[in-house]
Amino acid sequence: MKVILVLIAALFAASTLASDIEGRKERIAMMASKISQEAADRKARSELILSGFNVPVNPYLPFIEDQSEALIRQKDEVAVRAMALLIVAAKAEGLEQGTVDELIKDYGLADALTPNERRFIADPDPSRHDRIQFVWRYEAAWALLWSLSYVDELAPPTSICDVAAAVTFLQERTREEFIADAELRSISDLLDANDLIYRYHWAVVDARVNGRKIPAEIDSSVVLERHYALNWLVGYMGQEWDEVSTDT
Repeated sequence: MKVILVLIAALFAASTLASDIEGRKERIAMMASKISQEAADRKARSELILSGFNVPVNPYLPFIEDQSEALIRQKDEVAVRAMALLIVAAKAEGLEQGTVDELIKDYGLADALTPNERRFIADPDPSRHDRIQFVWRYEAAWALLWSLSYVDELAPPTSICDVAAAVTFLQERTREEFIADAELRSISDLLDANDLIYRYHWAVVDARVNGRKIPAEIDSSVVLERHYALNWLVGYMGQEWDEVSTDT
């Protein structure tokens, strides 16, 4: 019970809408009380990996969804989302507006952009804050590229992704080729990655809240973006991209 109350308190600190908070409270309570051997085994594997890297583990952190509950998105949707993220991040990095507009047209992504992304793309002179926020989407894209089998392995989140490689995956292909060449990983693999990054994220948040150094040279921004992308990928709370929460 104490664990659930701590998690609920953290949600209130996030300053989100009351209705959203209530839904997330219910979700966390459900996760904390759920019994699933598959989810328990997955949690144990994640904790073993974290312990091997000397990352603190919270044994009371709830299970995530198992294969019977996860709402894994379809390959085409994931591929289109990855393409959109790469182009949005490229604009944030400084790609000229004319080139950005041309890429969105060439890859047929106008309808794939979220409301937040559309506002950023349409802004001829985005703020430094917005550029920083959106350039980190390369990390979210990298997680999705891994899920699509373009990236062989999601290494520990201690350094930024290979941006040049991420962009090249798209540059070398048309929209149709990018989707056709992708192969969505198994549900089990996707849930394993989601469970692990969830527990990495708890370690980051716990260190920050308690004024300690983030463990094992973890890059907290990489962790956040991966958690965001993987939560969307497995359909966490059925949230769409702009609304994805990364509860810990």
